[in-house]
Amino acid sequence: DRSPPAPSTMYRAASGLGALKQHGADTQLLNIAVRSASTSVAQRSSGGFLGWLTGARSNALPPPDFALPGVTIPPPLADHVEPGKTKITTLSNGVKIASETSPGSACSVGVYVHCGSVYETPETLGATQLLKKLAFTTTRNRSQLRVVREIGAIGGSAKASANRELMSYSYGALKTYMPEMVEVLVDCVRNPALLDWEVKEEIMKLKAELAEASSNPEAFLLDALHSSGYSGALANPLIASEASISRLNTDVLEEFLALNYTSPRIVLAASGVDHNELVSIAEPLLSDIPTATGTGKPKSVYVGGEYRRAADSSNTDLALAFELPGGWLKEKEFATASVLQALLGGGGVFTWGRPGKGLHSRLNPLVNEFDQIKSISAFKNVHSNTGIFGIHTSTEAAFVPKVIDLAARELTSLATPGQVDQAQLDRAKASAKSAILKNLESKGINN
Repeated sequence: DRSPPAPSTMYRAASGLGALKQHGADTQLLNIAVRSASTSVAQRSSGGFLGWLTGARSNALPPPDFALPGVTIPPPLADHVEPGKTKITTLSNGVKIASETSPGSACSVGVYVHCGSVYETPETLGATQLLKKLAFTTTRNRSQLRVVREIGAIGGSAKASANRELMSYSYGALKTYMPEMVEVLVDCVRNPALLDWEVKEEIMKLKAELAEASSNPEAFLLDALHSSGYSGALANPLIASEASISRLNTDVLEEFLALNYTSPRIVLAASGVDHNELVSIAEPLLSDIPTATGTGKPKSVYVGGEYRRAADSSNTDLALAFELPGGWLKEKEFATASVLQALLGGGGVFTWGRPGKGLHSRLNPLVNEFDQIKSISAFKNVHSNTGIFGIHTSTEAAFVPKVIDLAARELTSLATPGQVDQAQLDRAKASAKSAILKNLESKGINN
Protein backbone atom coordinates (compact mmCIF):
# COMPACT_ATOMS: atom_id res chain seq x y z
CA ASP A 1 0.00 0.00 0.00
CA ARG A 2 1.15 3.50 -0.83
CA SER A 3 1.50 5.97 1.98
CA PRO A 4 -0.57 9.15 1.48
CA PRO A 5 1.36 12.01 -0.09
CA ALA A 6 2.42 15.07 1.91
CA PRO A 7 0.01 18.02 1.84
CA SER A 8 2.17 19.92 -0.64
CA THR A 9 2.24 16.82 -2.87
CA MET A 10 -1.55 16.58 -2.77
CA TYR A 11 -1.83 20.20 -3.85
CA ARG A 12 0.52 19.69 -6.77
CA ALA A 13 -1.22 16.48 -7.79
CA ALA A 14 -4.59 18.21 -7.67
CA SER A 15 -3.22 21.03 -9.82
CA GLY A 16 -2.05 18.49 -12.36
CA LEU A 17 -5.44 16.75 -12.23
CA GLY A 18 -7.22 20.00 -13.01
CA ALA A 19 -4.97 20.66 -15.97
CA LEU A 20 -5.51 17.16 -17.38
CA LYS A 21 -9.29 17.44 -16.94
CA GLN A 22 -9.28 20.65 -18.94
CA HIS A 23 -7.80 18.72 -21.84
CA GLY A 24 -10.52 16.08 -21.62
CA ALA A 25 -8.26 13.15 -20.69
CA ASP A 26 -9.68 9.72 -19.97
CA THR A 27 -10.50 8.97 -16.29
CA GLN A 28 -8.30 5.90 -16.14
CA LEU A 29 -5.36 7.77 -17.62
CA LEU A 30 -6.01 10.53 -15.09
CA ASN A 31 -5.72 8.11 -12.18
CA ILE A 32 -2.46 6.66 -13.54
CA ALA A 33 -1.02 10.11 -14.19
CA VAL A 34 -1.94 11.37 -10.72
CA ARG A 35 -0.48 8.33 -8.95
CA SER A 36 2.70 8.54 -11.01
CA ALA A 37 3.08 12.28 -10.45
CA SER A 38 2.36 11.94 -6.74
CA THR A 39 5.00 9.25 -6.30
CA SER A 40 7.59 11.19 -8.29
CA VAL A 41 6.97 14.43 -6.45
CA ALA A 42 6.92 12.75 -3.06
CA GLN A 43 10.32 11.21 -3.75
CA ARG A 44 11.83 14.56 -4.76
CA SER A 45 10.03 16.94 -2.43
CA SER A 46 11.70 18.35 0.64
CA GLY A 47 8.32 19.14 2.16
CA GLY A 48 8.07 22.76 1.08
CA PHE A 49 6.31 25.46 3.07
CA LEU A 50 3.26 23.32 3.90
CA GLY A 51 5.53 20.52 5.04
CA TRP A 52 7.33 22.88 7.38
CA LEU A 53 4.02 24.28 8.61
CA THR A 54 2.57 20.85 9.41
CA GLY A 55 5.79 19.45 10.83
CA ALA A 56 6.33 16.96 8.02
CA ARG A 57 9.86 15.61 7.63
CA SER A 58 11.99 17.54 5.15
CA ASN A 59 15.27 16.48 3.63
CA ALA A 60 18.25 18.75 4.39
CA LEU A 61 19.61 20.27 1.21
CA PRO A 62 23.37 20.57 0.71
CA PRO A 63 24.89 24.06 0.36
CA PRO A 64 25.23 25.47 -3.19
CA ASP A 65 29.03 24.91 -3.21
CA PHE A 66 28.72 21.25 -2.14
CA ALA A 67 31.05 19.09 -4.24
CA LEU A 68 29.10 16.32 -5.98
CA PRO A 69 30.88 12.95 -6.08
CA GLY A 70 31.98 11.92 -9.55
CA VAL A 71 31.30 15.35 -11.07
CA THR A 72 34.29 17.20 -12.47
CA ILE A 73 33.94 20.97 -12.77
CA PRO A 74 35.63 22.29 -15.91
CA PRO A 75 38.21 25.07 -15.48
CA PRO A 76 36.95 28.64 -15.93
CA LEU A 77 37.43 30.40 -19.23
CA ALA A 78 40.52 32.50 -19.68
CA ASP A 79 40.14 36.00 -18.29
CA HIS A 80 40.54 37.56 -21.72
CA VAL A 81 38.08 38.79 -24.30
CA GLU A 82 39.21 39.08 -27.89
CA PRO A 83 38.45 42.63 -29.04
CA GLY A 84 36.22 43.03 -32.05
CA LYS A 85 37.85 43.65 -35.39
CA THR A 86 36.98 47.28 -36.09
CA LYS A 87 37.68 48.75 -39.51
CA ILE A 88 37.91 52.50 -40.04
CA THR A 89 37.92 54.48 -43.28
CA THR A 90 38.49 58.24 -43.35
CA LEU A 91 36.96 60.08 -46.31
CA SER A 92 38.76 62.89 -48.09
CA ASN A 93 36.79 65.53 -46.18
CA GLY A 94 37.55 64.01 -42.76
CA VAL A 95 34.35 62.03 -42.09
CA LYS A 96 35.16 58.66 -40.48
CA ILE A 97 33.31 55.44 -41.28
CA ALA A 98 33.80 52.63 -38.76
CA SER A 99 32.29 49.16 -38.62
CA GLU A 100 32.53 45.88 -36.81
CA THR A 101 31.17 42.52 -37.88
CA SER A 102 28.98 40.56 -35.50
CA PRO A 103 26.89 37.39 -35.70
CA GLY A 104 23.13 37.48 -36.01
CA SER A 105 20.63 38.85 -38.47
CA ALA A 106 20.34 42.39 -37.09
CA CYS A 107 22.58 45.41 -37.42
CA SER A 108 22.79 48.89 -35.95
CA VAL A 109 23.92 52.06 -37.71
CA GLY A 110 24.63 55.37 -36.03
CA VAL A 111 25.80 58.87 -36.90
CA TYR A 112 27.75 60.57 -34.12
CA VAL A 113 28.62 64.25 -34.05
CA HIS A 114 31.14 65.73 -31.64
CA CYS A 115 28.70 68.43 -30.64
CA GLY A 116 26.89 68.73 -27.33
CA SER A 117 25.95 71.32 -24.77
CA VAL A 118 29.64 72.26 -24.36
CA TYR A 119 29.43 73.91 -27.80
CA GLU A 120 26.42 76.02 -26.89
CA THR A 121 26.70 79.74 -26.25
CA PRO A 122 24.42 81.89 -24.09
CA GLU A 123 22.35 82.52 -27.23
CA THR A 124 22.04 78.82 -28.13
CA LEU A 125 21.56 77.17 -24.74
CA GLY A 126 19.24 74.18 -25.20
CA ALA A 127 19.93 73.85 -28.96
CA THR A 128 21.26 70.29 -28.73
CA GLN A 129 18.25 69.13 -26.73
CA LEU A 130 15.90 70.69 -29.28
CA LEU A 131 17.81 69.13 -32.19
CA LYS A 132 17.41 65.76 -30.48
CA LYS A 133 13.64 66.29 -30.44
CA LEU A 134 13.71 67.26 -34.14
CA ALA A 135 15.89 64.29 -35.14
CA PHE A 136 13.42 62.32 -37.25
CA THR A 137 11.05 65.03 -38.38
CA THR A 138 10.68 66.55 -41.84
CA THR A 139 13.79 66.70 -44.04
CA ARG A 140 14.35 68.43 -47.39
CA ASN A 141 13.64 65.09 -49.09
CA ARG A 142 10.99 63.49 -46.89
CA SER A 143 7.99 64.48 -44.84
CA GLN A 144 7.89 63.39 -41.23
CA LEU A 145 5.16 60.89 -42.10
CA ARG A 146 7.36 59.34 -44.77
CA VAL A 147 10.32 59.11 -42.38
CA VAL A 148 8.18 57.32 -39.80
CA ARG A 149 6.65 54.99 -42.39
CA GLU A 150 9.99 54.04 -43.93
CA ILE A 151 11.40 53.20 -40.52
CA GLY A 152 8.31 51.18 -39.58
CA ALA A 153 8.09 49.40 -42.94
CA ILE A 154 11.31 47.47 -42.28
CA GLY A 155 10.58 46.90 -38.59
CA GLY A 156 13.31 49.30 -37.56
CA SER A 157 13.77 51.44 -34.50
CA ALA A 158 15.42 54.86 -34.50
CA LYS A 159 16.37 57.17 -31.67
CA ALA A 160 18.49 60.22 -30.95
CA SER A 161 20.27 61.43 -27.85
CA ALA A 162 22.21 64.50 -26.77
CA ASN A 163 24.67 64.90 -23.94
CA ARG A 164 27.41 67.31 -23.04
CA GLU A 165 29.87 66.29 -25.75
CA LEU A 166 28.00 64.19 -28.29
CA MET A 167 24.94 64.07 -30.51
CA SER A 168 23.96 60.58 -31.62
CA TYR A 169 21.42 59.29 -34.13
CA SER A 170 20.98 55.50 -34.29
CA TYR A 171 18.90 53.11 -36.35
CA GLY A 172 18.53 49.36 -35.90
CA ALA A 173 16.94 46.76 -38.19
CA LEU A 174 17.76 43.58 -40.13
CA LYS A 175 21.06 43.48 -42.00
CA THR A 176 19.38 43.19 -45.38
CA TYR A 177 18.00 46.73 -44.97
CA MET A 178 21.36 48.36 -44.22
CA PRO A 179 21.42 50.49 -47.43
CA GLU A 180 18.00 51.98 -46.68
CA MET A 181 18.98 52.56 -43.06
CA VAL A 182 22.10 54.52 -43.97
CA GLU A 183 20.30 56.67 -46.53
CA VAL A 184 17.43 57.62 -44.19
CA LEU A 185 19.76 58.22 -41.26
CA VAL A 186 22.12 60.50 -43.20
CA ASP A 187 19.18 62.40 -44.69
CA CYS A 188 17.74 63.08 -41.22
CA VAL A 189 21.11 64.28 -39.89
CA ARG A 190 22.24 66.33 -42.88
CA ASN A 191 19.02 67.77 -44.26
CA PRO A 192 16.56 68.71 -41.50
CA ALA A 193 13.92 71.07 -42.87
CA LEU A 194 13.42 72.76 -39.47
CA LEU A 195 9.91 73.90 -40.38
CA ASP A 196 8.71 76.72 -38.15
CA TRP A 197 5.62 74.89 -36.96
CA GLU A 198 7.62 71.72 -36.14
CA VAL A 199 10.23 73.74 -34.24
CA LYS A 200 7.54 75.53 -32.21
CA GLU A 201 5.76 72.25 -31.48
CA GLU A 202 8.95 70.56 -30.28
CA ILE A 203 9.85 73.59 -28.17
CA MET A 204 6.58 73.18 -26.28
CA LYS A 205 7.29 69.48 -25.73
CA LEU A 206 10.86 70.19 -24.69
CA LYS A 207 9.75 72.73 -22.08
CA ALA A 208 7.49 70.12 -20.51
CA GLU A 209 10.27 67.51 -20.54
CA LEU A 210 12.81 69.85 -19.00
CA ALA A 211 10.34 70.93 -16.31
CA GLU A 212 9.87 67.26 -15.43
CA ALA A 213 13.64 66.63 -15.51
CA SER A 214 14.27 69.56 -13.16
CA SER A 215 12.07 67.83 -10.57
CA ASN A 216 14.03 64.58 -10.95
CA PRO A 217 16.63 64.69 -8.13
CA GLU A 218 19.25 62.55 -9.88
CA ALA A 219 19.12 64.48 -13.18
CA PHE A 220 19.02 67.83 -11.43
CA LEU A 221 21.91 67.01 -9.09
CA LEU A 222 24.12 65.92 -11.98
CA ASP A 223 23.42 69.20 -13.77
CA ALA A 224 24.07 71.14 -10.55
CA LEU A 225 27.37 69.34 -10.01
CA HIS A 226 28.58 70.45 -13.44
CA SER A 227 27.36 74.04 -13.13
CA SER A 228 29.01 74.48 -9.73
CA GLY A 229 32.02 72.20 -10.18
CA TYR A 230 33.28 73.39 -13.57
CA SER A 231 34.27 76.72 -15.01
CA GLY A 232 33.81 76.86 -18.77
CA ALA A 233 31.88 74.80 -21.30
CA LEU A 234 31.02 71.84 -19.03
CA ALA A 235 29.13 74.25 -16.78
CA ASN A 236 26.54 74.69 -19.55
CA PRO A 237 23.29 73.07 -18.39
CA LEU A 238 21.69 70.06 -20.03
CA ILE A 239 18.44 71.13 -18.38
CA ALA A 240 18.18 74.56 -19.99
CA SER A 241 15.86 77.18 -18.57
CA GLU A 242 12.49 77.93 -20.12
CA ALA A 243 13.74 81.42 -21.07
CA SER A 244 16.69 79.92 -22.98
CA ILE A 245 14.46 77.48 -24.85
CA SER A 246 12.06 80.27 -25.78
CA ARG A 247 14.87 82.16 -27.54
CA LEU A 248 15.49 79.30 -29.97
CA ASN A 249 14.06 79.34 -33.49
CA THR A 250 14.77 78.03 -36.98
CA ASP A 251 17.47 80.62 -37.74
CA VAL A 252 19.36 79.90 -34.52
CA LEU A 253 19.27 76.15 -35.15
CA GLU A 254 20.43 76.47 -38.76
CA GLU A 255 23.38 78.61 -37.72
CA PHE A 256 24.24 76.14 -34.93
CA LEU A 257 24.18 73.21 -37.38
CA ALA A 258 26.33 75.00 -39.95
CA LEU A 259 28.90 75.86 -37.31
CA ASN A 260 29.10 72.47 -35.58
CA TYR A 261 28.00 69.70 -37.96
CA THR A 262 31.26 69.74 -39.94
CA SER A 263 33.03 66.75 -41.47
CA PRO A 264 35.97 66.37 -39.02
CA ARG A 265 33.47 65.97 -36.18
CA ILE A 266 31.22 63.34 -37.80
CA VAL A 267 31.53 59.56 -37.52
CA LEU A 268 29.29 56.95 -39.16
CA ALA A 269 29.57 53.70 -37.19
CA ALA A 270 27.85 50.36 -37.70
CA SER A 271 27.78 46.98 -36.01
CA GLY A 272 26.95 43.79 -37.87
CA VAL A 273 27.68 44.96 -41.42
CA ASP A 274 30.32 44.43 -44.10
CA HIS A 275 32.73 47.36 -44.05
CA ASN A 276 33.33 47.64 -47.79
CA GLU A 277 29.61 47.61 -48.49
CA LEU A 278 29.02 50.25 -45.83
CA VAL A 279 31.68 52.54 -47.29
CA SER A 280 30.34 52.14 -50.83
CA ILE A 281 26.87 53.22 -49.68
CA ALA A 282 27.85 55.97 -47.25
CA GLU A 283 30.68 57.70 -49.12
CA PRO A 284 28.49 59.34 -51.80
CA LEU A 285 26.17 60.61 -49.04
CA LEU A 286 28.88 62.05 -46.79
CA SER A 287 31.79 63.06 -49.00
CA ASP A 288 30.45 66.56 -49.75
CA ILE A 289 29.98 67.68 -46.13
CA PRO A 290 31.91 70.95 -45.61
CA THR A 291 35.37 70.54 -44.11
CA ALA A 292 35.28 73.78 -42.13
CA THR A 293 36.59 73.18 -38.65
CA GLY A 294 34.01 75.47 -37.05
CA THR A 295 34.67 76.43 -33.44
CA GLY A 296 37.61 75.07 -31.47
CA LYS A 297 37.10 72.60 -28.68
CA PRO A 298 35.69 74.46 -25.66
CA LYS A 299 37.79 74.57 -22.50
CA SER A 300 36.66 73.50 -19.06
CA VAL A 301 38.42 73.65 -15.70
CA TYR A 302 37.31 71.81 -12.57
CA VAL A 303 37.10 74.29 -9.69
CA GLY A 304 34.74 72.61 -7.22
CA GLY A 305 31.87 74.33 -5.50
CA GLU A 306 28.57 74.00 -3.69
CA TYR A 307 24.98 74.18 -4.91
CA ARG A 308 21.79 74.28 -2.86
CA ARG A 309 18.13 74.56 -3.81
CA ALA A 310 15.04 74.38 -1.68
CA ALA A 311 12.41 71.86 -2.73
CA ASP A 312 8.96 70.86 -1.55
CA SER A 313 9.93 67.37 -0.40
CA SER A 314 10.21 65.46 2.85
CA ASN A 315 13.58 64.05 1.74
CA THR A 316 16.84 65.78 0.93
CA ASP A 317 18.89 64.59 -2.06
CA LEU A 318 22.58 65.39 -2.01
CA ALA A 319 25.75 64.40 -3.84
CA LEU A 320 29.31 64.45 -2.58
CA ALA A 321 31.59 64.35 -5.62
CA PHE A 322 35.04 65.18 -6.92
CA GLU A 323 36.83 65.31 -10.27
CA LEU A 324 37.79 62.16 -12.15
CA PRO A 325 40.84 63.30 -14.18
CA GLY A 326 41.60 61.84 -17.57
CA GLY A 327 38.12 60.95 -18.75
CA TRP A 328 37.54 58.48 -21.58
CA LEU A 329 40.96 59.16 -23.05
CA LYS A 330 42.70 57.65 -20.01
CA GLU A 331 41.46 54.07 -20.02
CA LYS A 332 43.35 53.04 -16.89
CA GLU A 333 41.79 55.80 -14.80
CA PHE A 334 38.36 55.05 -16.21
CA ALA A 335 38.73 51.33 -15.42
CA THR A 336 39.78 52.22 -11.88
CA ALA A 337 36.69 54.40 -11.45
CA SER A 338 34.47 51.57 -12.72
CA VAL A 339 35.91 49.19 -10.11
CA LEU A 340 35.51 51.81 -7.36
CA GLN A 341 31.87 52.32 -8.34
CA ALA A 342 31.24 48.57 -8.18
CA LEU A 343 33.10 48.37 -4.87
CA LEU A 344 31.01 51.10 -3.25
CA GLY A 345 27.82 49.92 -4.96
CA GLY A 346 24.75 50.96 -3.03
CA GLY A 347 21.04 51.06 -3.69
CA GLY A 348 17.71 51.86 -2.13
CA VAL A 349 15.34 50.22 0.27
CA PHE A 350 13.64 48.23 -2.51
CA THR A 351 16.43 47.99 -5.11
CA TRP A 352 18.72 44.99 -5.33
CA GLY A 353 20.60 42.87 -7.81
CA ARG A 354 22.19 45.27 -10.30
CA PRO A 355 25.99 44.95 -10.73
CA GLY A 356 27.60 46.79 -7.85
CA LYS A 357 24.40 46.72 -5.80
CA GLY A 358 23.46 44.25 -3.12
CA LEU A 359 24.61 42.79 0.15
CA HIS A 360 28.30 42.67 -0.77
CA SER A 361 28.70 46.37 -1.62
CA ARG A 362 30.04 48.82 0.93
CA LEU A 363 27.23 51.38 0.77
CA ASN A 364 24.21 49.10 0.80
CA PRO A 365 24.50 48.10 4.50
CA LEU A 366 24.03 51.77 5.40
CA VAL A 367 20.44 51.59 4.11
CA ASN A 368 19.75 48.72 6.51
CA GLU A 369 21.62 50.29 9.41
CA PHE A 370 20.00 53.74 9.24
CA ASP A 371 16.26 54.01 8.57
CA GLN A 372 16.68 57.68 7.66
CA ILE A 373 18.61 56.77 4.48
CA LYS A 374 16.21 55.97 1.64
CA SER A 375 18.95 55.31 -0.94
CA ILE A 376 22.69 55.74 -1.32
CA SER A 377 24.87 54.75 -4.26
CA ALA A 378 28.09 55.58 -6.07
CA PHE A 379 27.97 57.19 -9.52
CA LYS A 380 30.26 58.52 -12.23
CA ASN A 381 29.77 60.81 -15.21
CA VAL A 382 32.71 60.73 -17.61
CA HIS A 383 33.67 63.02 -20.51
CA SER A 384 36.60 62.95 -22.92
CA ASN A 385 39.16 64.65 -20.66
CA THR A 386 37.53 64.79 -17.24
CA GLY A 387 34.62 63.47 -15.24
CA ILE A 388 32.84 63.42 -11.90
CA PHE A 389 32.79 60.57 -9.36
CA GLY A 390 30.89 60.58 -6.11
CA ILE A 391 28.09 59.33 -3.88
CA HIS A 392 24.43 60.30 -4.21
CA THR A 393 22.00 59.78 -1.36
CA SER A 394 18.41 60.55 -0.45
CA THR A 395 17.72 60.98 3.26
CA GLU A 396 15.70 62.85 5.85
CA ALA A 397 16.65 66.51 6.17
CA ALA A 398 17.72 66.25 9.80
CA PHE A 399 20.06 63.36 8.95
CA VAL A 400 22.04 65.23 6.27
CA PRO A 401 25.13 66.03 8.42
CA LYS A 402 25.38 62.41 9.50
CA VAL A 403 25.02 60.98 6.00
CA ILE A 404 27.71 63.34 4.70
CA ASP A 405 30.05 61.99 7.38
CA LEU A 406 29.15 58.43 6.40
CA ALA A 407 29.79 59.09 2.70
CA ALA A 408 33.12 60.78 3.46
CA ARG A 409 34.06 57.86 5.70
CA GLU A 410 33.46 55.33 2.93
CA LEU A 411 35.43 57.38 0.39
CA THR A 412 38.30 57.79 2.84
CA SER A 413 38.34 54.09 3.67
CA LEU A 414 39.02 53.23 0.01
CA ALA A 415 42.31 55.13 0.26
CA THR A 416 43.26 53.63 3.63
CA PRO A 417 45.54 50.56 3.50
CA GLY A 418 43.89 47.46 4.88
CA GLN A 419 40.31 48.75 4.65
CA VAL A 420 39.55 46.86 1.42
CA ASP A 421 40.35 43.15 1.49
CA GLN A 422 41.27 41.13 -1.58
CA ALA A 423 37.91 39.33 -1.70
CA GLN A 424 36.04 42.65 -1.92
CA LEU A 425 38.39 43.94 -4.60
CA ASP A 426 38.14 40.77 -6.69
CA ARG A 427 34.35 40.88 -6.43
CA ALA A 428 34.27 44.52 -7.56
CA LYS A 429 36.56 43.75 -10.50
CA ALA A 430 34.35 40.86 -11.59
CA SER A 431 31.25 43.04 -11.29
CA ALA A 432 32.82 45.83 -13.38
CA LYS A 433 33.92 43.34 -16.05
CA SER A 434 30.45 41.81 -16.12
CA ALA A 435 28.82 45.21 -16.64
CA ILE A 436 31.25 46.11 -19.45
CA LEU A 437 30.83 42.78 -21.25
CA LYS A 438 27.05 42.98 -20.93
CA ASN A 439 27.09 46.42 -22.52
CA LEU A 440 29.30 45.18 -25.35
CA GLU A 441 26.59 42.68 -26.30
CA SER A 442 24.41 45.62 -27.33
CA LYS A 443 24.86 46.62 -30.96
CA GLY A 444 23.92 50.20 -30.15
CA ILE A 445 26.65 50.47 -27.52
CA ASN A 446 29.13 48.77 -29.84
CA ASN A 447 28.61 51.67 -32.23
